[in-house]
Amino acid sequence: MKDYGLKFYLLLLFSSIILFSCDDDNDDDPKPSPTPTPSKTELTKTQKVNNFIKTAMEDVYLWSEELPKIDPLKESNSFDYFKKLTYKDDRWSWVTDDVKALEASFQGTETTFGYSLSFVRFSNSDNVFAQVQFVYPNSPASEANLKRGDIILKYDGKQLDINNYRKLIQADKLTVSLAKLQGNTIVLTGVTKTMTAREMSLDPAKVIESKIITKGNRKIAYLFYAQYIGNFNSSLDEKFADFISKGATDLVLDLRYNPGGGVDAAQHLCSMIAPLDAVDNEKVLVSYKWNKKYQDLWTKEGQKSQLGINFDKTVASKMNLNKVYILTGRGSASASELTITGLRAYMNVTTIGATTHGKYTASRTIKPKHIYKNQSDITPIENWAIQPIILKYANAEGVSDFKDGFMPDHSVKDDIFSKIPLGDENEPLFAKAISLITGTPTAIARTKTSDNFTVFDRGFSRFDEQKNVLNIDIEKK
Repeated sequence: MKDYGLKFYLLLLFSSIILFSCDDDNDDDPKPSPTPTPSKTELTKTQKVNNFIKTAMEDVYLWSEELPKIDPLKESNSFDYFKKLTYKDDRWSWVTDDVKALEASFQGTETTFGYSLSFVRFSNSDNVFAQVQFVYPNSPASEANLKRGDIILKYDGKQLDINNYRKLIQADKLTVSLAKLQGNTIVLTGVTKTMTAREMSLDPAKVIESKIITKGNRKIAYLFYAQYIGNFNSSLDEKFADFISKGATDLVLDLRYNPGGGVDAAQHLCSMIAPLDAVDNEKVLVSYKWNKKYQDLWTKEGQKSQLGINFDKTVASKMNLNKVYILTGRGSASASELTITGLRAYMNVTTIGATTHGKYTASRTIKPKHIYKNQSDITPIENWAIQPIILKYANAEGVSDFKDGFMPDHSVKDDIFSKIPLGDENEPLFAKAISLITGTPTAIARTKTSDNFTVFDRGFSRFDEQKNVLNIDIEKK
């Protein structure tokens, strides 16, 4: 058997189990393009990283045919080199030199304060304040008694501004100064909170307590889901089993802050929601389109598992719904959008909130060990990795390329200033969902705020920029 390089690795690990044969003389099989290099002992670490990036990108990148011709040995910064290679429509591919910490974050374990923040800029100023969107239970933020709607104006005595606001996410320890809305401005309250970040295992289905609200003959289940992490699918099983046992007639799925995650978690969640006809017959949830090299290969070899994912009939709990209400925001990305578009081909999906992020692509983490055989080639750069876009997806009706996101069916502003807890039936987005389900108009109160405030970013993780991904885990066998 000949060396297939990265192609062989993908074929072996991207599927559950694939048995295949090959002909040593078959030169039609894709393989990484060779990169002429001087003697390996003469290469700097940066050049080794650059060669790794080039080999992987030429092989599996969705836009591999559009890669510019840049000599990797002449580039002095690997991050800049990678950025030069990315396609003009690609907002999501990235490179890291700390893949161990990043992968732990993908699996729900990271060093954190445990709060999710919305960052707001004062008009005509570089000054910023942060608002707490939600807080994980048993986290440093919850122990500091921070709650949704709390406003942070300073950290360690310094005014937040456009250059330092990410310190609220990235610092190891800090003291925050709380503030409040007063008229058209934000003023300090004199209250401070000190927190030390710590490593936590973050179950995305247990941030906000799930509940069922009874309205007449409707039993409305509410689920807040913070991120798609397959390690915690059992928590989803518990939630849906509870909904079903209590006779839930409707589901409101809150994805307004969900940046995405693993395709296995998206498949699991969708399979618990969709009509039984789609789930039990394992119909197509989404189809994949790779670069030409891999699309031709998977089609030629009949590798259906490489060409899309289907509903999973083995999930423990099935609500068998014909309609679902999904709460959305600009933070709803990737797997959140897959959930929306994948389900829409089989059922009525009503979205409430704001336009989603607009990510119709998927990626995977590729490390030097996936390309090189010799440990001597791997060790110097083993904590480097790239997360290139490798495919785009479409639902069963062919909907794809929604780069501007999905506009909500019902536009409702996420009013954090009100401090109404998520899951409370008076919270504006949830209140609108309840109104639509029951057919009873509901007056939605909104906090009057100044036009001088502009939300420009949100944050939870030190790896926020890397988390707007639909991640396909190639470590699973």
